[in-house]
Amino acid sequence: MARVRYGARTEAEIAASREKSSKLPDIWSTGVVAVWETDPDVVAAVLPPPLKPAERPLVRANISTVDLPGYPLGAGSVAVAAEHDGVSGWYPLVMPMTLERALTGGREVFGEPKKLGEVTVERDGLVVRATLARHGIAFVEVRGAVDRELPPPEPAQKTDFYFKFLPAVDGSGFDGDPVLVHCTRNEKVRKLEHITGDVVLRESMFDPVADLPVRRLVEITIGEKTTDQQGRVVERVSAQALLPYLHQRYDDPQQAYDAPPAGSEGGA
Repeated sequence: MARVRYGARTEAEIAASREKSSKLPDIWSTGVVAVWETDPDVVAAVLPPPLKPAERPLVRANISTVDLPGYPLGAGSVAVAAEHDGVSGWYPLVMPMTLERALTGGREVFGEPKKLGEVTVERDGLVVRATLARHGIAFVEVRGAVDRELPPPEPAQKTDFYFKFLPAVDGSGFDGDPVLVHCTRNEKVRKLEHITGDVVLRESMFDPVADLPVRRLVEITIGEKTTDQQGRVVERVSAQALLPYLHQRYDDPQQAYDAPPAGSEGGA
């Protein structure tokens, strides 16, 4: 019988896949990073407990392209500065990805708030434009011109905070208690330039980052970097406390709030 491809993999095949994934080479991305100060009460409003606002009410937009062989990837995020249990980091509110492969792995493994979207980084000489878009709206646009080269920073470890959960089958909250994930990234930068420009936030009902206004622009840069990441569950969190923030993850959170009608059938 010909091999059934949906059938079980052998132990040898599973081991080979693990070995291959553990030996991935450095993958370098070209990205624009914009950081700005916003209103402190806004940052506090978007952070689910037990996360706390950082000392400064910072927002970071990261817009990158990765030239992966055979399938170039666009990846972005909009995050606010946060703290948990003495650890400083970032809490991403939305992470547009251009490929399903990048989306599903991050959401299912780490709990990242990834969604399919459009990510562009364009450069013409010194002029740079980078955008994050979904549903036909470029809800973040960073634009400007490179004015000087910066010394690449030393390799650094950075932390992102994620909540990993599954909405309940019956629409009554979650299947089990959500967990808070600390995702640490080891980042190396080989080229960095400073940009003089601005950040434009456009209204979107699905990605309302316009609620995080630019009160003071801190910095815009464009650079080439590579990162690896490792996550760990640090604690279980209250399902009841996280439920009011469920809409951050889904364009239509009502599907997770409402139990399906009697006799309805699941499916695609």
